[in-house]
Amino acid sequence: MPTTLTALATVVDPGRAVRVDAVTGTGFQLVFDTADGGADRAGPSPTESILAALAACTSMDVGSILRKKRQPAASYRIAVTGEKADEHPQVYISIVVEHRVSGDVDPEALRRAVELSATTYCPVSAMLSRSVRIEHRYRLAQGDRDEVSAVVAITGPDGPQVL
Repeated sequence: MPTTLTALATVVDPGRAVRVDAVTGTGFQLVFDTADGGADRAGPSPTESILAALAACTSMDVGSILRKKRQPAASYRIAVTGEKADEHPQVYISIVVEHRVSGDVDPEALRRAVELSATTYCPVSAMLSRSVRIEHRYRLAQGDRDEVSAVVAITGPDGPQVL
């Protein structure tokens, strides 16, 4: 049976229509704003939040998989960069997700964890991949050894390609 999620959004100043306060069905509050808000912005734009949601979703997958594989990451950050079209509706036309990990982690274990998140587990990635090309990569620093990096997969409207 499908899961139903809800959210309720309130436009704070309907005359300006730049800030929106939202509450999820589980009670979490979010604030969105746009560049029109200037220095008084109260939160990210909705499209910025999509990149943050992608980073959060895939990091939860990869972190969980690494824990199950007993791969001790000392630090873990995800950099997500999106390029938007110039014309409206200014959708993302390409996204790069880079998992930046340091510690005594086996590169193949990290590669496989990123692959599984990109192609199987992360619903945010799956939704975005229906309309935009996403490159999934990692950078691994292992103490005194040389940094290892690789592109793991490319997902998009044409389906996933594991490299």
